[in-house]
Amino acid sequence: QVQLVESGGGLVQAGDSLRLSCDASGRTVSRYNLGWFRQAPGKGREFVATLRWSDGNTAHADSVKGRFTISRDNAKNTVYLQMNSLKPEDTATYYCAAGGYLSVHARQYSYWGQGTQVTVSS
Repeated sequence: QVQLVESGGGLVQAGDSLRLSCDASGRTVSRYNLGWFRQAPGKGREFVATLRWSDGNTAHADSVKGRFTISRDNAKNTVYLQMNSLKPEDTATYYCAAGGYLSVHARQYSYWGQGTQVTVSS
């Protein structure tokens, strides 16, 4: 079992930056792939970024590439999502997830946090 807790969301203006954190506990994080997904009301869960803990390899969705960066802190078992140049269309609940597969598909992740809300105003 893995417990995931997101933090760092909030209400910001377009063009601002936020840094989301996902604190992991339980099983060794190095065994997992970590991902960030987001979901707006009435919409499906959308892939944002993923990180393979074992070697730090990352991938980002085209919609956030160049603006968002996923990273890790090995000592703290924490994964971050640095979000720059935020746009209103980035407004969503952001979820941290962990799974045994390197994937952009939500169904391949077994453990999920409760989510943190990001709201970007014009």
